[in-house]
Amino acid sequence: MNGTSDFWPSLPFAEWKDTAITLHMWTQIVGKIRLTLSPWTNHSWHVTLYVTSRGLTTSPIPHGLSTFEIQFDFIDHQLLIDKSDGARRRLALKPQSVAEFYRIVMKTLSDLELPVTINTMPNEIENPIPLDQDEEHRSYDREYANRFWRVLVQSDRVFKEFRSRFCGKCSPVHFFWGSFDLAVTRFSGRPAPPHPGGVPHLPDEITREAYSQEVSSLGFWPGNAAMPTPVFYSYAYPEPPGFAEAKMQPRAAFYEPKLREFILPYDAVRTAENPDEVLLEFAQSAYDAASKLGKWDRASLEEKKPALHSPR
Repeated sequence: MNGTSDFWPSLPFAEWKDTAITLHMWTQIVGKIRLTLSPWTNHSWHVTLYVTSRGLTTSPIPHGLSTFEIQFDFIDHQLLIDKSDGARRRLALKPQSVAEFYRIVMKTLSDLELPVTINTMPNEIENPIPLDQDEEHRSYDREYANRFWRVLVQSDRVFKEFRSRFCGKCSPVHFFWGSFDLAVTRFSGRPAPPHPGGVPHLPDEITREAYSQEVSSLGFWPGNAAMPTPVFYSYAYPEPPGFAEAKMQPRAAFYEPKLREFILPYDAVRTAENPDEVLLEFAQSAYDAASKLGKWDRASLEEKKPALHSPR
């Protein structure tokens, strides 16, 4: 791997946009396999992927009396499918169309006696092409796929540190393949007003269930054609009065009215003397605004850590 000391690599969207779009669709295929076969968990937590020391994984997926796991390996650039009977298949990650990737993955699962049928319409994007028909998107730049994963590794690590400060209901740190972002979400414990929905190609009932309780969410998003800049973000739902005017740290953070989110450019983190400190400052500042303005019961929600070496 090039640049092993570059833990926070540059990720200019324009340099890898074709790979980003293709990889987004590949993760949708793998994520929809998990979605189809996994028991429902609140807020769609059963559909996500997780960061690993080599890429992204589904974690174990049930299939009858068996389980299997699908992993993207962005070091050796393979898709690994491991079944609980010991069977393993390795599929090369290389330039190939979304439709070809779909065909190869589905055939491999069938050969492993793990047949599955998924909804092939991509979620949460404008003007989608069915996954089994998408011959347009076919790029795979190994260097940028690896860079993207390295950003996820660092973000996942810092997000987990931030998550540890909260003892109320909180999501795992997980990767949503619909929106193509890594996120962690804290909950106030109170119900929220019905969400208006309107997410492209996502049923409103799914969105409303996801936002059925008050939340403060933190995430990393690599950008897209409409907003070609990788960013960290934080938002509150419902957005309390005064949230948009709240003072954020660090100074590079700002409120984006179109997204109704606070934004911190990724480059402001990666070029900082202490990226962890800058990112945690942003995460805490945005949560402080959401929870204080929203009148959360912070005393009962924030973690009181035991002293080091205390008996358990």
